[in-house]
Amino acid sequence: MIIRKGRRETTTIEVMDFRKADFDKLRELVGKVPWEARLKGKTTEESWKYFKGTLLRAQKQTIPLCRKDRKYGKRPAWLNKEILHDLKIKKESYKKWKLGQLTKDEYRQATRECRGKIRKAKAQNEIKLATGIKGNKKTFYKYIKSKRKTKDRVGPLLSEEGEAVTGNLEMAEMLNDFFVSVFTEKSGGVPNVVNTSRERVSLEDRIHKEQVKNHLGKLDVSKSPGPDEMHPRILKELIEEVSEPLAMIFEKSWQTGEIPEDWKRANIVPIYKKGNKNNPGNYRPVSLTSVPGKIMEQVIKEIICKHLEGNKVIGNSQHGFVKNKSCQTNLIAFFDKITSLVDKGEAVDVIYLDFSKAFDTVSHDILIDKLGKYNLDRATIRWVHNWLDNRSQRVVVNGS
Repeated sequence: MIIRKGRRETTTIEVMDFRKADFDKLRELVGKVPWEARLKGKTTEESWKYFKGTLLRAQKQTIPLCRKDRKYGKRPAWLNKEILHDLKIKKESYKKWKLGQLTKDEYRQATRECRGKIRKAKAQNEIKLATGIKGNKKTFYKYIKSKRKTKDRVGPLLSEEGEAVTGNLEMAEMLNDFFVSVFTEKSGGVPNVVNTSRERVSLEDRIHKEQVKNHLGKLDVSKSPGPDEMHPRILKELIEEVSEPLAMIFEKSWQTGEIPEDWKRANIVPIYKKGNKNNPGNYRPVSLTSVPGKIMEQVIKEIICKHLEGNKVIGNSQHGFVKNKSCQTNLIAFFDKITSLVDKGEAVDVIYLDFSKAFDTVSHDILIDKLGKYNLDRATIRWVHNWLDNRSQRVVVNGS
């Protein structure tokens, strides 16, 4: 529902009211489910649907919904009652000056006092945000975002024919077509490496409840849920109750290579990068995916990294996506080498290369083949292959 009033545009949405949530009742409803018996004999997809349905039904009984307005032109945090009162005095002073009831100096004095209080209120608000960043990152970055010159609203976009596209649904379709066109087509079929690689080492290599609890405990509750409506706040609140069934589902998924359809769906939010805002190519896709799916992805990543590190597959010169390494460590190593050569009086030529759409165009078949050559187990390779295969997405533009 869109409500327009003057210059303000308000979108009203329904969200869960966590302040009125009965989490104790929710824990009771979910905790009394005999998960081992309920999930026994079910496929990964069936197990996931049972877990999801049980949690969403319990959630509906214990967490009420409330309406939330998304307003453009919302009052800033520093604009308190005192400042509003001072602005009112300033406005009245202006009227009195125009009517000859105040001198110009008196009006200017009222203006200076008001501006001084506004500057002070803004400064105090920024100090409050900075000192409280550890406990409330969301508010801090929301403030930084509000100061950016470029806003996140998309469009209008220009079609290939040069026509302006302004409708949210039409822009979503255009951006979706562009994002899909960037990805490299798969050659199709399951690579032979999935069938020829080694089996899992032992039954001790299982996904355990404590491992899942560790990941649930790290969830950022301010993040949005994916298309499956599994909210991180609820999963974290019910960490004791949901870690066991999730561990069962994760283990079943790893053993069979079956990925629940919900985990392979994504809501795509286009984020403006730079350049002409009318060009779809100047937006990058940010995916909102299933939270449990992302946890399973992290578990599989840990399995792969443990194998690669144990077999010393990753060299010291690799800095990207390596724990305890970053762009900074890469630059330090680079400059150390360069400066040592310069100190010796040797000439140094540097060539910088940047691959366009590098991650979007990685061949999945080559990736799977590499995992097999590094002797990763069959179950993990099959899982990664199926995780990357037959994914679906929908682009969300300005709420549509």
